[in-house]
Amino acid sequence: MAAVPDFPARCVIWFGQPLALERATLAAAGWQVRGVAPEQCAGIGMRGSDQVVGLLDLRTVVPANLAHLQQLLVDHRHMSLLALLPAAPLRPSPVLDALLTACVDTYTAPIDLPRVVQRLQQLAGAEPLPAAHGPQSLIGDSAVLQVTRAAIRKYAPVDLPVLITGETGTGKELAAQALHALSARHARPFLAVNCGAIPAALVQSELFGHERGAFTGAATRRLGLFESASGGTVFLDEIGDLPLDAQTNLLRVLQEGTVERVGSNRPLEVDVRVLAATHVDLEKAVEQGHFRRDLFYRLNVLRLPLPPLRERGSDIALLAHHFLTSFRHRHVTRARGFTADAVQALERFGWPGNVRELLNRVQRAAIVSDAELITAADLELTQPLQATVDRGLQGAKQVAERETLLHALRQADFNITACARHMQVSRVTVYRLCRKHQLALPDLR
Repeated sequence: MAAVPDFPARCVIWFGQPLALERATLAAAGWQVRGVAPEQCAGIGMRGSDQVVGLLDLRTVVPANLAHLQQLLVDHRHMSLLALLPAAPLRPSPVLDALLTACVDTYTAPIDLPRVVQRLQQLAGAEPLPAAHGPQSLIGDSAVLQVTRAAIRKYAPVDLPVLITGETGTGKELAAQALHALSARHARPFLAVNCGAIPAALVQSELFGHERGAFTGAATRRLGLFESASGGTVFLDEIGDLPLDAQTNLLRVLQEGTVERVGSNRPLEVDVRVLAATHVDLEKAVEQGHFRRDLFYRLNVLRLPLPPLRERGSDIALLAHHFLTSFRHRHVTRARGFTADAVQALERFGWPGNVRELLNRVQRAAIVSDAELITAADLELTQPLQATVDRGLQGAKQVAERETLLHALRQADFNITACARHMQVSRVTVYRLCRKHQLALPDLR
């Protein structure tokens, strides 16, 4: 079996220099980006099966380079073209007019990236995945989530195990479903099991099946999870809770592609892709003897870390509105939005339960709220007044300063320059405040 199916690549030839966010957004949507300097008239060499769209970035182009661009595009008439224009009108010229005429669409700064991505998908003839199964099921626009989406699209076609890591409630099963939906196995079963929720005595039977009479109560033969998912994907959630004897049999599945039902010694071939998830430190579990080292190496071929909600900045409010809208479609409620204080409280909160906790709080608030706008009190995110008084005035100032800094960093997706601009201070001041309040930027990112 080939490890990487020969899927046609989707590539944007970017005539100019894309910003980091633009490149990440396209990668998250499954597009490779190849930058071509406007002054270069080099060939574009792509495989015949590749889906290629050209993008003219005219926001910073030098007028003298327009003729080079025009010649390059004459040599590649087969490409569909989009254009990005600066906010200020460009000086008219015959060459510019010819370039714009060749474009099927133009977008003026500030660029609406989702619209550009949607148009690229249309030009490539791609059918959009249902939101419930594709990478877009991980809702948000933050830079850290775009990196996650790009990794999902990169790993999905590769028929190897993926270890999905992250705190409880970050959406590990959604990520697993997206990997399956984008893989060559998408038409086959996707079966998930929580390894920590199965009684220890039944783990072997649930995963690998059993023969009739294998143990008391085994009145009939039963197919296990791996046989039932033949040709598809098995998602093992909380893999760290799997008993050691079951770990041994799982290792056999990964190494040899076979299972043995309980009560039988005859190996059966199975064709499944294994995705596993954990919120615990498996490396530490290996050192403590709770998890097999060889199994860890087999599962940890590709690793997909999911970011905690507190690091996703403006995604928090976006998710809250999404959950409220979904709740309104299913239930009668007066609530239709959030007060400004509620949004601030949402973005200041640490979210130890991550997206799952946010969903629960929004749904509860939608039920208890008597107004059209949900308040911080409805979300149970208000701080008691006495706690602020007990800190004293100076302590309250320190807390307010730290929360303001954290809020600005999250809003800027931890981009120091954007954060400094938002706070109207220098970058040096932002770094000083981070040291003062012991905020480790690499950890936050």
